[in-house]
Amino acid sequence: MKRNERLHKEAEGLWAALSQEPPPQGLHGAGLLDAALHLNSAGPYDRLYSPHLRPSQITRPR
Repeated sequence: MKRNERLHKEAEGLWAALSQEPPPQGLHGAGLLDAALHLNSAGPYDRLYSPHLRPSQITRPR
């Protein structure tokens, strides 16, 4: 799987974990990831609480 495909799958997973709504039309990969990170609640998304990631590797909305 190529980098862009992995990024898109991760962005879809994040969106699904943070929102009950379907992702916005036309957003893929980095654009979808950016939109997902601007949602109000980070919720219980497993990558944010992963023991395999250092805090410096986790991006949260500002």
